[in-house]
Amino acid sequence: MQPIAHIHTEFPTKFGIPRQSGLVPQLEARIIFTPEYRNPDALRGLEGFSHLWLIWEFSAARREGWSPTVRPPRLGGNRRLGVFATRSPFRPNPIGLSCVELEAVTQDPALGPVVTVRGADLMDGTPILDIKPYLPYADCHPEAVGGFAAAPAGAKLTVDIPAPWREHLSPERLLALEGVLAQDPRPSYQDDPERVYGMEFAGLEIRFRVAGGRLTVCQIIEKAAQP
Repeated sequence: MQPIAHIHTEFPTKFGIPRQSGLVPQLEARIIFTPEYRNPDALRGLEGFSHLWLIWEFSAARREGWSPTVRPPRLGGNRRLGVFATRSPFRPNPIGLSCVELEAVTQDPALGPVVTVRGADLMDGTPILDIKPYLPYADCHPEAVGGFAAAPAGAKLTVDIPAPWREHLSPERLLALEGVLAQDPRPSYQDDPERVYGMEFAGLEIRFRVAGGRLTVCQIIEKAAQP
């Protein structure tokens, strides 16, 4: 297999990415096709669907060999489960699956067809292996049992971004950042109210603390542009 496209998101590193797709619908991302697949005919009819499946590669989790068991962060990293009973990125074949909302299909003079989506849980530059339409009558099963992940992990945090730091973001990106932070990007086994965490988002470094169910942004630093 070879990538048909790459997705461009606000996350240059893994830290801070929502743990599942759809948790932060305000997040917008663009799918740019590789030159071989920049054919608008390949997307004919796609605009008739509201949601898509993205099949992609865990490009930042490539490993030699594999383990039959993993430690899901959802369980605090203290319990081992079979790799095929989890969504761990460390798999025999590092393939991911995400359901996203289709925002638009546009034509760029230089890049060809561009697919804009919302709610992606992918790192910037992730290779896309395939795109398939989401079929609500076939892909949605309200009666399904979710195993150890039957419900969202924990309550959302209250997010406080003081006024001086809000000025670094457009209204759209501010809403997306608040949605990401509300999901609590910290590792599930860490709960130190004095610790300052840092994550990169939209060309910024976001520094924050968490105490008593409230996440407070204490600094936003503009990252230097890459040469």
